Amino acid sequence: MPSGLIALLDDVAGIAKLAATSLDDVAGAAGRAGSKAAGVVIDDTAVTPNYVMGLTPDRELPIIWQIAKGSLRNKLLFLLPAALLLSAFAPWLLPPLLMAGGAFLCFEAVEKLIEAMGHGHDVAVEAVQTHSSAELEQQKVSGAIRTDFILSGEIMAIALGTVASEPIWEQAIVLIVVALLITAGVYGVVGLIVKMDDIGLHLAQRQAAATQALGRGLVKAMPVLMSVLSVVGTAAMLWVGGGLIVHGLHEFHWDLVPGAIHHLAEGAAHALPAIAPAADWIVNAIGGAIVGLVVGGIIVAVLHLFKKH
Repeated sequence: MPSGLIALLDDVAGIAKLAATSLDDVAGAAGRAGSKAAGVVIDDTAVTPNYVMGLTPDRELPIIWQIAKGSLRNKLLFLLPAALLLSAFAPWLLPPLLMAGGAFLCFEAVEKLIEAMGHGHDVAVEAVQTHSSAELEQQKVSGAIRTDFILSGEIMAIALGTVASEPIWEQAIVLIVVALLITAGVYGVVGLIVKMDDIGLHLAQRQAAATQALGRGLVKAMPVLMSVLSVVGTAAMLWVGGGLIVHGLHEFHWDLVPGAIHHLAEGAAHALPAIAPAADWIVNAIGGAIVGLVVGGIIVAVLHLFKKH
């Protein structure tokens, strides 16, 4: 009996070690997936603050919380099952779906550019004039969650590609971990950004002169930061959307455009060896943005043509 108990304890210890090793593997895979998706995370963080511009300060964090919940719902209820099903049964469907999502981002970016240049109606002003504050908030939340769906789709696709050769249960756990951590990180940073002016006002009321100066600096910096984020957010839509289309073209072996961008990026990296990774990324981002501008412009032109008829 004692020997049987010892054998059982040995088995339990072995299972525990195996589970610990599996958890380490999952943690490592989640870390690699998260790092590869870092570029999209930055894009998501830049885009989201635009959706709370024009709202009263007391509604900023509740709106961000609603968007964060919608983002998590996108990832866990829709994208996670879809990613696992695609991985198991139809991996060939992933590139065209990502290309369609990229085209949507390009369309939204070009629409924003047209509005900024004064050749379109200002949706934000129109919404304020024609809708109640509750309806305006709902419009902003819905728009943010739609955009997040595309960005989250790319994040989950990148994460899935990192663990595509692993068992399906490990793929699921890694995608869940990535979804939770990235959503918390993105919307935590977004919340900090949009409340920076309130933090600045609080600091400006302190007695210490240095603290007051820091607070006033934060308040003055906030409008500049929001303007920069608005530009970065629109640019992010273009380079992420265009990048998805370029990657999809490469997957289908239509390599004229992807090959040209890759060749230019390699040339920039060789010409600037000290900053080769940065040069490669910048050229790829610019190439993706140009493709995104062309694709988005075509979609906008076609839609406007249909509207006239």
